[in-house]
Amino acid sequence: MDGTDGYELGLDAHVATLTINRPEKRNALSAAMWRALPAILADLAADPKVRVLILTGAGKTFCSGADISEINELGDKGDDTGLTILAEGALCAFPKPAIAMIEGYCVGGGCQLALACDLRIASAGARFGVTPARLGVVYPFSSTRRLAEIAGPSTAKLLLFSAELIGADQALRTGLVDEVCPPGGLRERVYGLAATIAARSRLTLTAAKRVVDGRADEAEVLAWQREARESGELAEGLRAYREGRSPGFSWDAK
Repeated sequence: MDGTDGYELGLDAHVATLTINRPEKRNALSAAMWRALPAILADLAADPKVRVLILTGAGKTFCSGADISEINELGDKGDDTGLTILAEGALCAFPKPAIAMIEGYCVGGGCQLALACDLRIASAGARFGVTPARLGVVYPFSSTRRLAEIAGPSTAKLLLFSAELIGADQALRTGLVDEVCPPGGLRERVYGLAATIAARSRLTLTAAKRVVDGRADEAEVLAWQREARESGELAEGLRAYREGRSPGFSWDAK
């Protein structure tokens, strides 16, 4: 895949990598980059070759947030019209598993994007911060609630009140990240996990993500279970288990 609007796209073995590629600005996202993200994600969601998405940053920084020099262009007013909120919402609604691979600074808008992913795996030297209080900015409603739901109310308040950075170990203890990798081990762990997920049933993954994210009710779960039987996905999984082989799952979203 080619790069576009400050991003680099790659695809290997059903795992897409979306790299924030603005290292000269510590991968701060310009207004154009925020604006481009929903369309990029829509293309990846529609591509049947993509089963898992990895979001990362070029160089030694995940993302230092929004480019403050363009703050007037971002248009965030606390509602759903700002560029950062639209981009964050598109990532949160991405229908396939998304993993944030975090090295270095993950600050402000970078935390917004990381928290919109399903999983966050960081290097031991990663640093996290939510810093609107340094600028007198009111953090968006959806971003604040997601931060509190994932990391807990006390950690959300600590980050929002102090605007200080915390290390990877503290982020792990609070649930802000799911795993911390030793130096040099981040890429191997993330791509290994992504390959494992890509080999699983896409029907199961789609249903599970919708339920965990609160986008499905019990009636939809029953419909997914029926689809698993009628599509042959369940039969293939059971047959592969009995035969001691890897399943060849063939279901894909219509």
